[in-house]
Amino acid sequence: MDFDFDSEQILLRDNIRRYMRNKVSPRIDDCEKEKRIPLDLLAGITQFGYIGGMLPEKDGGLELDFITWAMMLEEVGYFWGSLRTIVNTTNIFMRLVSQYGTEDQKTHFLEPVMASLKSTAVAISEPNHGSNPAGIETRADDKGDHYLLNGSKLWITNGLSADYVIVLARTYSGTSDGGHSLFLLDKSETPIEAKLVDKMVLRASGTSELTLDNVQIPKSQMLGTEGSALKTMGIGLNYGRLNIAMGAVGAAQAALDMSVEYAKNRKQFGKPIGQFQLVQKHIVDMMVRTEAARALGYKAAAAMQKGLPSRVECSIAKLYAAEAAHEVAKLALAVHGGLGYSTEYPLERIFRDTAGGVIPEGTAEIQTLIVGREVLGMSAII
Repeated sequence: MDFDFDSEQILLRDNIRRYMRNKVSPRIDDCEKEKRIPLDLLAGITQFGYIGGMLPEKDGGLELDFITWAMMLEEVGYFWGSLRTIVNTTNIFMRLVSQYGTEDQKTHFLEPVMASLKSTAVAISEPNHGSNPAGIETRADDKGDHYLLNGSKLWITNGLSADYVIVLARTYSGTSDGGHSLFLLDKSETPIEAKLVDKMVLRASGTSELTLDNVQIPKSQMLGTEGSALKTMGIGLNYGRLNIAMGAVGAAQAALDMSVEYAKNRKQFGKPIGQFQLVQKHIVDMMVRTEAARALGYKAAAAMQKGLPSRVECSIAKLYAAEAAHEVAKLALAVHGGLGYSTEYPLERIFRDTAGGVIPEGTAEIQTLIVGREVLGMSAII
């Protein structure tokens, strides 16, 4: 299977690398401390298609192909896991509004995000429900001209800073007895309580807990049709899994590159440590895992480009790449010794961030069960 880039893709990749190295990397430490990514930083990468580039032209997008998109995700993952995460959340929000929103909803909620004037979040997970969105407890009760939302959301990327939030809730009305629906929420019009969740991984991604206490949402802000949200969200899971897989490939490559450079220059016992057999073993193991993850990621992207279901390809890519990236980061720590643990050196952040890749968009265990169901024709998920 041929994944070679054409001249336009190579030019785009090189321009992204140059911009990330010169404009984004110098800001990472400050953003990690502030636990947020400001809008102007997202605005800077919009020129490459990171914000809405996969959308149709009628909604302001570039209609990028999946191979190009996968390459872009690998590049942003190489430099910064938190930025890759915000890119993922922003594009999930935009794709949902583009595909299921009314023209009024697109004007209100899509156009400002496309212009990097507003930030977004997608609120699905709850304190008691992560891998099983069907079990969520947040409810939306029909009150005539509006819905009344009550519940709690947890692990919401960018939830504290987001201007717009898509909320998944169970709807109770004359036509729905607990069916799952999506709602568009503008926090300037409908304030909600948001609390930052301090965590080990992806510190600049602004993970938050959201509390909805008798929040009134106009009926015009339901996204899509009542009761159809689980199907709507399910269609987009492949996008998120490809995002995480390719971001993990980028992070693994970054750890590998650092280790190769360090092994060539660090000397012990009068010679570069790269001459030691065990160090070479670590480097080779890192490269094998990175190359395998990359191949699986681009295979998934190619399947999506062909319009195939892609469930197995994306689940395998996400499962392997996320775990492989953390294994590569762990080996990189072994190569670097004590230096790798220093917060003054980016490897420490890569090690932490890759630890978080196995959970979002379906845990490693869930991906295993998805692939097992497809292979055996029997579901282990009750």
